[in-house]
Amino acid sequence: MTFRKALLASLFVLTFIYLLRSSHEPSPLDLQLSQDFPPELKNDNQNAASTETRQDGYAAMGPTSKPATPSGSSIARIARPGSGMKGSSGQQALSNEDNKSLRARLAYQYPYDLEGKFPAYVWQTWKTTPASGDFPEHYRAGEASWTGKHPGFIHEVITDQVAVHLIKHLYASTPEVIEAYDSLRLPVLKADFFRYLILLARGGIYSDIDTTALQSAVDWVPERIPLSSIGLVVGIEADPDREDWHQWYSRRIQFCQWTIQAKPGHPVLRDTVAHITEEALKRKREKMTNEAVIEFTGPALWTDKIFEYLNNEQYFDMSTSKGNITWREFTNMKDIRKVGDVVILPITSFSPGVGQMGAGEPDDPLAFVQHDFDGKKILDG
Repeated sequence: MTFRKALLASLFVLTFIYLLRSSHEPSPLDLQLSQDFPPELKNDNQNAASTETRQDGYAAMGPTSKPATPSGSSIARIARPGSGMKGSSGQQALSNEDNKSLRARLAYQYPYDLEGKFPAYVWQTWKTTPASGDFPEHYRAGEASWTGKHPGFIHEVITDQVAVHLIKHLYASTPEVIEAYDSLRLPVLKADFFRYLILLARGGIYSDIDTTALQSAVDWVPERIPLSSIGLVVGIEADPDREDWHQWYSRRIQFCQWTIQAKPGHPVLRDTVAHITEEALKRKREKMTNEAVIEFTGPALWTDKIFEYLNNEQYFDMSTSKGNITWREFTNMKDIRKVGDVVILPITSFSPGVGQMGAGEPDDPLAFVQHDFDGKKILDG
């Protein structure tokens, strides 16, 4: 055999061995999918990834038609370049200084991609799953409505036991978050914290177990608002237009957190998770026993974080602004508004049928989710 033929034969053998090994080794994407979720959710995550080519701005969603909804208005906020509002090309290296910041590490672990799709997940929590005989009968119809209205979504009811393992898995790189979650003594505090944690890491929709989906999430955002321009959808919980409002509610305008839709990594979720983590660890160190749920993890904190974000010069160009955005921009609101990358829904959307504060009935075109105001009473008990 000539030298030339021997060289060609050697190259052929090496190429064959390389191709043989490659065909039996998982790709980086396969590894990510297999390791990203605990066993309970791994198959669902793979199914979601395999259908993320749908064209309506929702990942892994079923029907893609979006009926037109009533027009509304927007409040001007211009994103600052490089502020995290643009689509993310991936994780960036952290400096030594960044490593000291919980918010920076959370941003590194779960970067925010504004132009990405809304993940087609519906997350709910309860002590047992619907497959259990112990699952409350009066929640079954509401829980089933989320699957019925979202046939292309992955719908998970996460139990307390699964939630612990899921958080340890998702936040292994930020152990203080896990410590903070474990330190919370009341179930309602853990339930509040979990919704922010799962949405920050995975995105999608979180909704309390005592809610009923009246319309698909496909219909929540009107067609005039590109889904590639928003990353958070919230609704107004309370708009008490009366002098004694503070006797009944913690904020003049209060955003509900029993139903939230988000893309993973959104800065409001990141700041909320960091704030609760820091506050929980402080209370643990100081052995504080006062559990002011609404202010600690509930709608008061959530409302504050949304307003802080909308008025944050780090994310928005405020040079043309006439002042801070306050509750006055949202009181008596009847339409859907976009502020920066946040969509604000009127009180009718997530609180129909309450019979006050201007909320419409459940058959209103803008009624999307009905809340029975029952789940947290049971959690507290």
